[in-house]
Amino acid sequence: MNNEDRNKIRSTRVDAQHRRRNKLIRNWIIGILGVICVAAVGVGLYARHLYSTAEQAANKAYDQENAVKTTYGEFNGKKPFAVLLLGTDTGALDRTDKMGNTDTLIIVVVNPKKKGYTMYSIPRDTMADMVGDDSGDVAKINSAYARGGAKMTMQTVSDLLNVPVKYYALVNMGGLMKLVNYVGGIYVTPPLTFTYSGFPFKKGVKQHLNGQAALAYSRMRYDDPKGDYGRQLRQREVITKLVSKLATTASLKNFTKIADNLSSNVKTNLSFQVLKSILANYSNCTSNASSDYLQGYSAYIDDAAYQIAPTSELQRLSSKIRKELGLKTATVSNRETELNKLNEANGFDFTSGQTQTYKIYSSSTTVNEVKEKKDSKSSSKKTAASSSAAAQSGTGTSAGTYSYSNSNNSAYSISSYDTNPFSSGGY
Repeated sequence: MNNEDRNKIRSTRVDAQHRRRNKLIRNWIIGILGVICVAAVGVGLYARHLYSTAEQAANKAYDQENAVKTTYGEFNGKKPFAVLLLGTDTGALDRTDKMGNTDTLIIVVVNPKKKGYTMYSIPRDTMADMVGDDSGDVAKINSAYARGGAKMTMQTVSDLLNVPVKYYALVNMGGLMKLVNYVGGIYVTPPLTFTYSGFPFKKGVKQHLNGQAALAYSRMRYDDPKGDYGRQLRQREVITKLVSKLATTASLKNFTKIADNLSSNVKTNLSFQVLKSILANYSNCTSNASSDYLQGYSAYIDDAAYQIAPTSELQRLSSKIRKELGLKTATVSNRETELNKLNEANGFDFTSGQTQTYKIYSSSTTVNEVKEKKDSKSSSKKTAASSSAAAQSGTGTSAGTYSYSNSNNSAYSISSYDTNPFSSGGY
């Protein structure tokens, strides 16, 4: 073989390496994980002089307390995996709490067979049993992180939907805002017209958002007729657009800033070694993005507004996530489904469009006890109504006789509240 032929072969190999390198750089964000941690890893693998910076950033963000031992081949590029994405209401808007509430909860399933990822949102006001708290009390699911950190949040979400949740990645508001700025902003198309924090958004008009505007766009819920569900939709849009923007070579110029931002505003129990495996084996999983969410019903628990997920909805989302993870369908049976049975026995109607009152019963309460108590109350009300009618018609049975007529003919009715359960509190 002459030198000319050798040079041609060498040139072909170099070109192929460059093509592979460029493809990998374009896909250095693996699904939603790119928003959180993988960004700090991707460039490090292909730009050796930044490798140390990437490793330091990932190690600083690493949560050793909630470390998980991975099994051989778990991230081999063939198996799907799930990560719980959490967004806290801290780090911006003068909020200095170290923990805060996780007002964004999204289970992200990365699926190599689909060459994509799916985001499953859980409303912040969803009623959930706080797993790890022996009191048996329920609370809004967004408070799990403030109560028991990442461990309680993962356990609570896992128990709610009967799906395995081992890994998480958390970013605060300040981190999201800076990350959008570092990639040069993102483009969105608002589904409705509104103004929030001084930033105007017009329905159907594509517009460029910097970090502050993106934060405002993803936070508003008061003026959205869909409440928190509408906000979840906008949050998923911001995340998807951010993933796409991070997957471009243009964002690499701010790698050091991105890495520093991630290490300061992110926590995850995915180690640097795991992130490298994900990057190497799941680089094609940014091709498709889809989403779903847990649909609840408005209700009041002790005068506080909640979203109550009916058992059928818990089962629907559980089955869908388990199928994506390659797991068999399993029946969801937990504190929430037990309370649903008891409340339905007491007359709670999940098909009603009205905001109802939802009662928290002790774990020892049975459906028969609830029904008997309800029947007893109903019987007492009927007796009281009969006595009242008899008294108003003058048919009293006391020793003395009396005559009484009701001159007030006004009709009174107690209207059920059709209240937006997201009208107060939180991020």
